[in-house]
Amino acid sequence: MRPRKSLGQHFLHDPRIIARILAAVAPQPGEHFVEIGPGRGALTLPLLAAGVALDVVELDRDLAAALVRDHAGTRLVVHHADALRFDFHRIATAPGTLRLAANLPYNISTPLLFHLLDHAGLFRDLHVMLQREVVERMTAAPGSPAYGRLTVALAARCHVERLFVVRPGAFTPPPQVDSAVARLVPDAALGARIADQAVFDRVVTRAFSMRRKQLANALAGVLGAADIVACGLDPTVRPGEVSPAGFIELARRAAGAG
Repeated sequence: MRPRKSLGQHFLHDPRIIARILAAVAPQPGEHFVEIGPGRGALTLPLLAAGVALDVVELDRDLAAALVRDHAGTRLVVHHADALRFDFHRIATAPGTLRLAANLPYNISTPLLFHLLDHAGLFRDLHVMLQREVVERMTAAPGSPAYGRLTVALAARCHVERLFVVRPGAFTPPPQVDSAVARLVPDAALGARIADQAVFDRVVTRAFSMRRKQLANALAGVLGAADIVACGLDPTVRPGEVSPAGFIELARRAAGAG
């Protein structure tokens, strides 16, 4: 089936990259996996061969129908659905039992990541392939140019690790950018420190919308210099120098919990 540009489809075909992904994921018989955008089944088939139970979410009607037709009677369950609106509670049997392996559609990768992390309690881990630039932002250190709102928002919910880079030739058609595989492991202890998720998101968004300003100026009207000092931070630093833990403390103060 021909890739659809409107759906951002780039089908993985390189057997060496597929093998590296499977080695990183290390699926075990009986585990419950989720795959988003299975496409032609490059990851689907080896996951099934590993003996896992597999739910796939595919928006393309023709691809979903082909998977149903070609794998009837296996441990594969196909959901013809939009992953951005899919409720993963439908398929989870208990918290922390789902594992995800997916080549995410690049045109919706960031909102899809946050939708998945809204269900973070259901997942043991998530292995995703994304644009290399996005993965660099996800794993950036404070003070680096790539460090920003995405880094902090993810770090407050999970541990993120970049595994390896994938070149365009591994796909049909080749994308115009490098890709990278990342591992995300949800951490409930991190999220438990957030007193109010909406306040945390607002503080982080506000700070990085004015990342060139000093922290006190970027958060003016939200927190004063004395509040920032009470969080153990220097009001004169730039937002890009504040660690995720620092942002959690700022948000706790803004929510009245610090």
